[in-house]
Amino acid sequence: MGDKATLFETGRFVQPSGEEATTPGESRGETAEAVETGEAVEEMGLRLAAEAGDVEAVSVLGAMLLRRGDLDGAEPYLRAATAQGDRAAANNLGVLLHQRGYPDEAAGWWRVAAVAGSAAAAHALGRHRRECGDEPAAEYWLRQSAEQGHALGAYALADLLEHRGDAAAEQWMRAAAERGHREAAYRLARALDHKECRHGAQCAERGRARGDGEADACAHDNGVLARAEAEQWYRQAAARGHRRAALHLGTILEGRGELKEAGRWYLTSAKDGEARAACALGFLLRDAGDTESAAVWWLRAAQEGDGNAANALGALHAERGQTQTAERWYRAAMDAGDDNGAYNLALLCAEQGRTAQAEHWYRRAAYAGHREAANALAVLLLQGGDTAGAEPWFSKAAEAGSVDAAFNLGILFAGRGEEGVALRWYERAAAAGHTEAALQVAIARLRDGDEQEAERHLRCAAGGGSAEAAYRLAAVLDARRPQQPAHELGEIVHEKTECEEWYERAATQGHRRAQVRVGMLAAARGDVVEAARWYRTAAEAGSRNGAFNLGLLLAREGSEPEAAVWWTRAADAGHGRAALRLALVYARRGELAEGQRWADRAVSLGPAEVAERAARLRDALHEELSA
Repeated sequence: MGDKATLFETGRFVQPSGEEATTPGESRGETAEAVETGEAVEEMGLRLAAEAGDVEAVSVLGAMLLRRGDLDGAEPYLRAATAQGDRAAANNLGVLLHQRGYPDEAAGWWRVAAVAGSAAAAHALGRHRRECGDEPAAEYWLRQSAEQGHALGAYALADLLEHRGDAAAEQWMRAAAERGHREAAYRLARALDHKECRHGAQCAERGRARGDGEADACAHDNGVLARAEAEQWYRQAAARGHRRAALHLGTILEGRGELKEAGRWYLTSAKDGEARAACALGFLLRDAGDTESAAVWWLRAAQEGDGNAANALGALHAERGQTQTAERWYRAAMDAGDDNGAYNLALLCAEQGRTAQAEHWYRRAAYAGHREAANALAVLLLQGGDTAGAEPWFSKAAEAGSVDAAFNLGILFAGRGEEGVALRWYERAAAAGHTEAALQVAIARLRDGDEQEAERHLRCAAGGGSAEAAYRLAAVLDARRPQQPAHELGEIVHEKTECEEWYERAATQGHRRAQVRVGMLAAARGDVVEAARWYRTAAEAGSRNGAFNLGLLLAREGSEPEAAVWWTRAADAGHGRAALRLALVYARRGELAEGQRWADRAVSLGPAEVAERAARLRDALHEELSA
């Protein structure tokens, strides 16, 4: 006989029948009543046919009663149909006996049905044998089920093979997914994701070994295909109500910038009870500026045990100045097993000046493996003078991948005079994109005379926003330029060189020496107004060279009194040439004593050439005063 009376695709558990969908204009009550009436009529017909000796009717009636949960009523019918050779009844009798707690007897009837060709029974028997620890028998029966096109059989076989690490698992997982098994679709997508990551890493490694870009291109092309296929299966599983698939699909879409659709899938997953999706939806809403709605979803996720959401709530309340509430949520994150809770709590305590408590929480997070907490703990210990205690934590954080910790170790070893060790840590941090570390490597390379390598690191650091690196890069490029002829005022301004652009970038970021240099370049082009602007900016920020050069520019423009003001500021800051200029100004005015005083100051400030000229002027003024 056929499998018309096969109860459930699982072959194992009785599942309640789903509620019928209502048609337009019908109420649920009317629909339920119609269904009950229809079932009653169907059951009556089956009973009459069964009494007349119809074996198929006996089997279907037993299945109906079993579905309803009437095990006592179903068993006689199922046994009777099984005795007449109905394989569906044998399978369903196995289901019934399994429900009653007789797994071995159930397995016997599943075997009868499976041998007769029932895919559902073969699946149930395979699952039973696996639970008994008999994997060879389990594989045999699951393969029988899968090869007959049974989705659950294919899934169970894939699960068994995957547990063993057998590559054939993907084939059967794909077969189950193609037949509509949503968990199989989700797991296939996850497997493709992981395969893409492994393949990309292997291709990149081969490319590095060969020193060419072929493997990188291969990794990229295969990665795109694998990600596209994984997304397809996530989408299929999500469409069938798989909440984790919806979460992963949302993550993929968010990464591509398709935020609206990502939000819809996060919402679908979150409504189905996925806390991580609720948390992700909260971050999406926060980034869109809707912090109130974000807080609602974070609260929902946090109440379901999501530590990341609890941390987000803590940060939100900390920003609002509600430190007690923030601390409560950070503690909730810790209770959920999120080490960031302890780290954030430590940051909160540190901001409030509660140093001892901050150290306690940093230690807790650091011992749990939080690398930034280890780095922060080391900084705290270093600030307290405990260098010996700080170094191991810096090392632990750096070895765990903290870029800041690697940079800090460089500073620590440089302070001890261990330049070689310091450079190694700087290089490690620079390779990970640390701007200041790249600058330190560049300075070391310049010191060693390796200008090419220095330039490479300077470009990295300058590109990362370091004003000092931009200035030093400009200086390296400037030194390579051929000597330019003197420019006359009013000459047409030439196009800016790369070196001038880097000077300007550093100057715009507030680098005083760069501001002076930009002013000098502008003056060389004849742009007096631009030169004065940059000199003044540098001088007002405390640059004595800026003040001196501004004075020179003003003096040339006939504003010597104002020039004297800026030279005074420069001289007071230790600029010898400015002091000499002031001595000359006062000498011309006839204020010999004041001129002598500034000349004496210029002698003490230097440099040698200035000191020599200032000494001659001072002696001349002294003779004049003594005459």
